[in-house]
Amino acid sequence: MNNGPALLLEFWQLWYESLVRIPFTLWYILPPFLIVVAWRVWLNFSQARYLKNLEWDLLEIKIPRELLKSPQAMEVVTNIFAQGNDGTFVDRWFKGYVRFWFSLEIASFGGEVHFYVRTPKKFRNAVESQLYSQYPDSEIFEVPDYTLAVPYGTKDSDWTLWAGTFKLGKEDFYPIKTYIDYGLDKDPKEELKVDPITPVIELFGSIGAGEQLWMQILVMDTKKRGIQGSLFRREEWKDAAKKELDKLQKRDQKLKEGDVPNPGQFTLTPQEKFVADAIARSLTKQGFDCGYRVVYLAKEDLFNPGMIMGLLGTIKQYNSPHLNSFKLDQKVGFDYPWQDLTGRRVKRQRFEMLDAFRKRSYFYAPYQAKPFVLTSEELATIYHYPGQVATTPNLVRIESKRGEPPANLPI
Repeated sequence: MNNGPALLLEFWQLWYESLVRIPFTLWYILPPFLIVVAWRVWLNFSQARYLKNLEWDLLEIKIPRELLKSPQAMEVVTNIFAQGNDGTFVDRWFKGYVRFWFSLEIASFGGEVHFYVRTPKKFRNAVESQLYSQYPDSEIFEVPDYTLAVPYGTKDSDWTLWAGTFKLGKEDFYPIKTYIDYGLDKDPKEELKVDPITPVIELFGSIGAGEQLWMQILVMDTKKRGIQGSLFRREEWKDAAKKELDKLQKRDQKLKEGDVPNPGQFTLTPQEKFVADAIARSLTKQGFDCGYRVVYLAKEDLFNPGMIMGLLGTIKQYNSPHLNSFKLDQKVGFDYPWQDLTGRRVKRQRFEMLDAFRKRSYFYAPYQAKPFVLTSEELATIYHYPGQVATTPNLVRIESKRGEPPANLPI
């Protein structure tokens, strides 16, 4: 009992000393922390203000019934998406300027399949010109935003939805299976074509009244410094690709005539050579930061859970066992019931997924996510306009050919 006052006094002394030390520590830690937080808040505010005033156009592309173009035509079109200029240092950090991005979309309304491109208004004429240059018989119209026509989330709405995002299974520099791997660059006869986008079109055309399927691929020119203000930083994909290629090439020790094989030397296996060739081909292509989303909407009494598995199956044809693949990233729903006992978290997920799709938000707030890199070849593989090999009856096409693109389009 006699030690009580002494212990109490020791406690108060330690507490007082800690109080004395804290301000000196915070003097070094707190100001830099507050500066970073304040700068981050300002950057988000300035970017949000800039994006709010940005005007967009949604273009629908109607393709002719007799389309004989390979996906290489779309690869040429993707050059217009390489809009990497986001202004000076003052523009980026003080005025909120961002790199422009585009959205390539496929949507089905009760089985009627449509193709869209969403573009900043200032690039509309350039996008139209690029599309007409490769698809001169197509028709392009500005249309209202179809995503706003579904009354999901409104009072007394009987609609529900599932949504998900995809990501790459390996590093960005490993390419997916592209149209060149399917031999479409050789322009085979129509009856011999194996077009990897056909399963997507067939699935989208298979739904009935009261159902909708949406697919969205967001595209932005990739830059070495990364996305302005992004939380996600990574090594520039071409630098990483060159490192991997150098590593593989160093293993390729070719013997000259008369040389004795050295057990310490190795040559590339056929699989490694295949990978090296694919990476080398990717290095010759334009790269884009990308995001990939799908949404399935239906009236509650018509909602088909099997359609979710169908959506997940539409990415299988792009997967290569030796290269790269798509896999599910985020999704609506939880694996275990105790993760969302009240159902509120699922409702919030549905709202946010739909809102992100409507806003086409991926690279910047309010729905910022980690992008992956696709080359122009890969991008043209997962989004292009199919030829006659796609026999979906509800694929919207125009019956007759156009004479010429509009003469008043700027060059």
